[in-house]
Amino acid sequence: MTPALEIRGLTVRYGGTTAVHDLDLSIARGETVALLGTNGAGKSSTVNAALGLFRPSAGTVQLLGREPLAAVRSGGVGAMLQHGGLPSESRVGEVLRLVAGRYADPWPLADLVTTTGIDGLLDRRTEQLSGGQRQRVLLALALAGTPPLLVLDEPTSAMDVEGRQAFWTTMRDLADRGHTVVFATHHLAEADAVADRVVVVDAGRVVADGSSAQIKSRIAGRTVRFGCTDRAGLAELPGVTSVRGSGDLVELATTDAEATLRALLTTRDRLPDLEVAGASLEQAFLTLTGGTK
Repeated sequence: MTPALEIRGLTVRYGGTTAVHDLDLSIARGETVALLGTNGAGKSSTVNAALGLFRPSAGTVQLLGREPLAAVRSGGVGAMLQHGGLPSESRVGEVLRLVAGRYADPWPLADLVTTTGIDGLLDRRTEQLSGGQRQRVLLALALAGTPPLLVLDEPTSAMDVEGRQAFWTTMRDLADRGHTVVFATHHLAEADAVADRVVVVDAGRVVADGSSAQIKSRIAGRTVRFGCTDRAGLAELPGVTSVRGSGDLVELATTDAEATLRALLTTRDRLPDLEVAGASLEQAFLTLTGGTK
């Protein structure tokens, strides 16, 4: 079957800066794929080039077996961009009906409203929407043509925790209906929980590609978590590569959990709420992108 997204040798330059360097990526239909990378890693440039928003310096992109602009114009691709906007002095329902009207087979309005959780917003003016409501309306617009491929760039950046949970429930429902979902995000927990596949981009190149479990398995070591208010000397313990945590909980990344625990027990009487686990997606991401000490 023709891939939902096929990128070969993609290179994007801005003047003397290369944002994406000879990148290859193939995404099968029906997959939910997270694109991870630090700021400036090339995620948004890859997404924008894939959508045909500019011509890359080199390489080819096909969406559903077609050139990007042809695929988008046919209604096969729905996009939700990080800096997408809504027309002012308009009501949500007006904008949604206008966009849906350009497609031969639009998503039925009542079901679209329910699916994207914008009940009660159709009569609201676009400038009166909260950040989370605006993102949900943008999602509805992206889905208006019933696209088999959905491309999202930082879709939950303006949402609170409850809004993000509801949003990803919607994404899982769409994946169950057979839609391909490709999203760039900084929220690693979302990628870990939602994506079938994780692609890590660093300096414009793909540095890791696989399931979340496969990405994490590339990083040797364990995480030791316990209740602690005094963190003095923790970074110097045997095997410890990083010290994290917030409040009364500390998290040690270690290459030798046994040696770390032995050292802890020689200096501390108690290790409340002790937990030893494999490497997290965040730790793997930081290691792959050079973010650990």
